[in-house]
Amino acid sequence: MLKKIALAIALLTLSTQGNARGFDVKLASEMAEFTYLTESSTFGYGGADFGFGILFTEDSDYQVNGKLMISGNPAGNNKSFQFGVGGKLMFVKLDAADEEVGALALAGQVRYIIPSSMPVAFRIGAAYAPSITSFSGADAYGEYEFAIELEVTPSAQAYVGYRKMQYDFEGGGEFELDDSVHVGIKFEF
Repeated sequence: MLKKIALAIALLTLSTQGNARGFDVKLASEMAEFTYLTESSTFGYGGADFGFGILFTEDSDYQVNGKLMISGNPAGNNKSFQFGVGGKLMFVKLDAADEEVGALALAGQVRYIIPSSMPVAFRIGAAYAPSITSFSGADAYGEYEFAIELEVTPSAQAYVGYRKMQYDFEGGGEFELDDSVHVGIKFEF
């Protein structure tokens, strides 16, 4: 099942080459995540950001995911604040727990940019899936993250942050897929 989903995401990624936007690489001591980024101007005023990624852990767990985030500035002249809403679809194979689970989560983020010659931004994001949108043995999914971003060039950002990702199981128990500080680089083109 996971192989079919990974293949579908790979084919969707290849079909969006005309709108290619970039890559996001996130590394921690026991986790690595690679995300292909693309966008669509057909959603709303600013468009929508799409991401297709795969996450690996040191314990042979892996997750494939797709996310959609529609973001923009609030009404008024404050362009430093950006708000985003969207969703995230995940399928994960947890080796230690011997489970294959998934979830469809609602997501949101807030980003504050401090304008300067080398802009710095603070980002907070969260995603949650209740039991009704969790499947294959998952009862719920929760994720939160915060990061400090530094715009190195207009097409490259470096960041450091912390993220916690956790699945709750129907039969009881929970599994933390990620609970660590990470560093990352986001390239856009």
